[in-house]
Amino acid sequence: MQVLTLILAISIAFNLGCASGIIAIYAGAGTAQAILIGGGTVGGAMTLFLAGVGVYRR
Repeated sequence: MQVLTLILAISIAFNLGCASGIIAIYAGAGTAQAILIGGGTVGGAMTLFLAGVGVYRR
């Protein structure tokens, strides 16, 4: 169950990252900037998920 939850969180984070990267491209950012924005979104989403897991497991 924990592995499936982690896979779901990674999938959601990846989808959020792709969406924010696409939005950045349409907003006029370059490709490199869009990749960095998408990566930042993925990192932020995974940080929130892992922080939530850390608080829940205490």
